[in-house]
Order: sequence, then C-alpha cells, then structure tokens
Amino acid sequence: MPKTTAEKLTPTRAKLSVEVSLDELEPYLKQAYKTISEQVSIPGFRKGKVPAPIIDQRVGREAVIQEAVNSSLDDFYQAALAEADERPMGRPTADVAQWPDAKDPKSTLVLSFEVEVRPEFTLPKYDGLKLTVDNVEIDEAAVDAELTKLRERFGTLVTVDRPAKTGDFVELDLTATIDGTEVDQASGVSYEIGAGNLLTGTDEAVETLTAGETTNFTSQLLGGEYEGQDAEVELTLTAVKERELPEADDEFAQLASEFDTIAELRESLKEQVSKASVFAQGQQARDLFTSTLIEQAGIPVSEELVEEEVHRHLEGEGRLEDDEHRAEVRKSSEEQIQLQLLLDAIVEAEGVTPTQNELSQYIFQSAQQYGMEPTQFLQAISQGNQMGVILGEVTRNKALAVALAKAVVVDQDGNTVDLSEFTAVDTDDENANDENADDAAGEVAAAEKAPAKKKPAAKKAAPKKAAADAEAVEPAAADDEDAKKAARSAAAKKAAATRAAKKAAAEAEEAGK
Repeated sequence: MPKTTAEKLTPTRAKLSVEVSLDELEPYLKQAYKTISEQVSIPGFRKGKVPAPIIDQRVGREAVIQEAVNSSLDDFYQAALAEADERPMGRPTADVAQWPDAKDPKSTLVLSFEVEVRPEFTLPKYDGLKLTVDNVEIDEAAVDAELTKLRERFGTLVTVDRPAKTGDFVELDLTATIDGTEVDQASGVSYEIGAGNLLTGTDEAVETLTAGETTNFTSQLLGGEYEGQDAEVELTLTAVKERELPEADDEFAQLASEFDTIAELRESLKEQVSKASVFAQGQQARDLFTSTLIEQAGIPVSEELVEEEVHRHLEGEGRLEDDEHRAEVRKSSEEQIQLQLLLDAIVEAEGVTPTQNELSQYIFQSAQQYGMEPTQFLQAISQGNQMGVILGEVTRNKALAVALAKAVVVDQDGNTVDLSEFTAVDTDDENANDENADDAAGEVAAAEKAPAKKKPAAKKAAPKKAAADAEAVEPAAADDEDAKKAARSAAAKKAAATRAAKKAAAEAEEAGK
C-alpha cells in the first residue's frame, strides 16, 4: 500500500504526499502499455497488439510511466484521503514531486496533493442553551393587516383620473434607446408602483404622472442583447388604476372563506397571526442558535472556497467590479460555509438520518413551490444528479430541528416558548399519513433503486496540472416558507366547498324540523 504523509498547511488546507513503488504502479503500467498500443501505428504490428518492449523502444519507457501516473492520480488521491482521514471541500491540485527512474526498479514515484478540507473544531454544548426571542404580540392591528391582505386578493382595479402614486397599478409603454438607436420596446405593461420589479428608476419616473403623459430616464437594461448597458428609456403612462377593496362584512367572509360571519373570519385570522408569530419566534431562535454555536466554535473558513463562491455569485450577476456588493457577498458566503460545517457536525453528533417521509415531504413541497408535479420534479433533480444535494439539505434541516429542540427558548418576559411544532421531526416512516407524501415516497424509492448513470470519463491531464473531483460544498439549509404558502393556498381552495357543505347541512336540519 502506498505510504501517505499528511501535513496541515492551514486549518482548512492539507498537503498529502504519497510514495508509490513501481510494484504498486504496475497495474497502471500494464494499462498504459495497452492504451498506448491502441494509439500508436508501428509497421508490422496491429493497433492494440504492439508488445511492451517495442513500445519502450519506439515511444519510450518514460512516456509509459507518464501515462500510468495520469491514469492513477485519482485512485492514489482517494486512498491518501482515506488514510489521512481528511474530507475534501474543493478540487485538489496534484504534482509529481519525484518521477521514478525507468531503469531502476527500486525507485519510487512521489505524488503531492493539496486540497481544501473540512476544518477541525469542537462542537459546543447546546443541550440547555438559553435563547431569548421577541414577545408574541397579537393585537387588533395585526388582525386588521391580515384582513386587509385577504381583501386585496379579492379587490378590483378601477381606472382613476389623477396622478399616479405608490400602490397604484399603471399601464405603461416603454422604449429603450442606446446612442439614439432603439434596442427594445414593450407596450401595455402592467405594473404596481413600488413593486420594484421593473427597470431601476421606474417608480420615480411614474409617480405624479397622469394618463397620457410621457417622461424619460436612464436605466440599466436587465436582459437581452444589451443586458447591463445604460439606456435612455422613454416611458408613457396610458392608464392609472387603484385597487378597490370589498367591504369587510359577512358577505365578504362567505366569499373569501368557509365562515359565515366576519367575526368568525377575524377569529380565524387571529389564530393564524398567533401561529405566524410563534413561527417567527422559531426562526429567530434558529438564527440565534446557529450564530451562537458558530461564534463559540470559532469555525475556520477556507479563503479559497469563499473566493470561489464570491466570484461565481458576482459573475452571475455581472457585478465583478462592485466592491461594496463583493463585501456583502463575501460575508454571506463565509456564514453559509460555517453554517454547513456546523450542521454537518450536528448530523454526526446526533446520528441524524432523514426518514422516507421527510424526503417525500421535501420533494412534494418543492414541487409545489415550482408549480410541478412531484414526479416531474423528482425526474428533474435525478437528471441533474441533485439527489445527493437534496438528501444533504433534508438531513441538515432535520439535524438543526433536533438540536434546537434541546435548547431553552424564552421570550423577553422570561416566559418559556414552546417550539415543539417548529422543531417536530419524523422518527418512523410509518408516521406518514399524507396521500401526496406517500406518492412522493414511492417516487423517491424508485429513483433510489434505479441504476445510476455512469459519469463521463475525466479528461487526462499533465501530471503537474491534474486535479481530481472532490466533494462539493452543498447549499446550506433553506427556508421553506414558500412551500408553506403553497400549502395554505391549496387549503384555501377547499374553503368554498366546506362552506357549501355547512350550509347544506343546516338546510337539511331546518327541513327536518
């Protein structure tokens, strides 16, 4: 077995030196002769049938050794990682520190690998960790705000003859020009002033305009051939509309919910606000929990990984020269990497394994979020080889819930906050009772049993530039609020049917009297 020597260059970077004898390299030398034999053309010999001595004579023993080293790099790298008990977090660099002497059977090959690795740190004690979160405040103003949101969903747009203001809906005609040449145009664009999802400067340009008026402003184009370039935008406002809300009465309650009276609807909204407040406390406790542990653990962060993530992010946004934004992205990237390392440590400490139902629920909720059927979503992530990423995310989310449940959470007044619903996890697949989740569970199982696709062979590299793939840094745990909204929306669709059933029952009871 090759001899491996490990050296920590930094808390997040390791150097692995591997000494390989010619006997240990022999299997790769045999394959190298075969490979070269199939590639070279030598008179008197068919391709693939050229003897080794002829290859040594015509091509050179050194070329055979180089081919063997190239093909063996990943195997020796993986063996060195296992022997050194290091877990990579990036792509390694490989170098040949010493080539074997082709004429000396006792000479050795010395390989040198450098790679970013998971740093060592002590996971702080979190059992009994005290966290203080904000008080839950449920007042009539909060209920009114929720009622207003519901009324807005049933509001109608009415054209008005006055200057536009924030919150109005307007119709716009837009024309963009660069150096006097029209590069883009759009007509009849509907936009809510203040939404901020059109060109930068649109809100300021539209406010105070009335229907029929035109103005100009300069803005950076967001897409197309001229994306990122400054353009002169001519904006014409063709209509101003305001949202007219229905009256908050019993009739509205019957229209928008399963309740017959506005009082019943307000009571239901009060319960929703209370649950949302507890959920907000849970999110606050979660953030305090992770930030406290990260600070106590002093988790080192790989500068190389952070820089790679920052560059990828800024390049995707076309903002590589934005130093202020770079600082923000750098801080966020560091925190994300630290969070992942913390959660991975908790996974190991708690021995967390997600149940089939938890995987199914995640896939089902994610499919809802993207407007896809669970089967379609599962096929998409399978084709993209993202099942491992999904598994990692579900596992870390569960580990965080398990650990947070062991903390002591109180509000500003010292009252204990019950986060049992927020931190609930499955312990047995038999707990699954959702029909859709059961369907998704079957799809996950099918995907796991399906034969894995073969990875394409890596391109060969010169010894001094060769690199082997390493375990990639997976995304940290994501917020599932969008999925919850999707679930609430699905439940809302049942409201009319529920209300109709209640009325039918009441009518039947009345008829029976």
